[in-house]
Amino acid sequence: MAAHNTISKEVFDFLKQLEKNNNKEWFEANKKVFKKHEASVKAFYESVKDKLNHHDEIEKMKMFRIYRDVRFSKDKTPYKTHFGGSFSRLGSHLRGGYYLHLKPGGSFLATGFWDPNKEDLFRIRKELEMDASEFREVIGQKSLKSIWGNLKGDTVKTAPKGFDREHPDIDLIKHKQYVFVRDLTDKEVLSDSFLEEVDQSYRAIRPYFDLMSDILTTNLNGESIL
Repeated sequence: MAAHNTISKEVFDFLKQLEKNNNKEWFEANKKVFKKHEASVKAFYESVKDKLNHHDEIEKMKMFRIYRDVRFSKDKTPYKTHFGGSFSRLGSHLRGGYYLHLKPGGSFLATGFWDPNKEDLFRIRKELEMDASEFREVIGQKSLKSIWGNLKGDTVKTAPKGFDREHPDIDLIKHKQYVFVRDLTDKEVLSDSFLEEVDQSYRAIRPYFDLMSDILTTNLNGESIL
């Protein structure tokens, strides 16, 4: 598949039409158009992956299907009105991933750990309980903060089981997800420099990933567990 370095306005026009006509009849009648846009967006995601591989190691790129799973949802519309794709970092020595969400009026980049397994989550929390100074230093770096802002993600209400709710770093320990999100305007997404913008944003998060990889591949004594 040929690389694609931009997202066309036609992609967003199609998603807007889909939002107004979110039904099987309209979608089936416009399936050829959808397939064309899906292919161009997938090619863009491949270009993002190629860029990432210049400064990181990506195990796989996954573009999510347009079909919604409506079995447990009150919203029974059959199709998503966005394109989404994720990039997983390689193997057990590199952790975390990147995500790109394309939607008119609602695009964003995300990165970090949005669904850490039980063991990883506990390990991160224990690290922060012991000493959160390096973590705070990394997420407070100007080069990272100017692009990604503050740490985001769901948290528990008071403190995770076994942790002191009065701990000075409980604001960090409470997290169930350790993610960063950058909202994007339509103008940014449709600009000629968007691919470069995505890549620069992902590059800026690297110190955070380096620290988290270090935490998740060692025990509390700093010894490798790989």
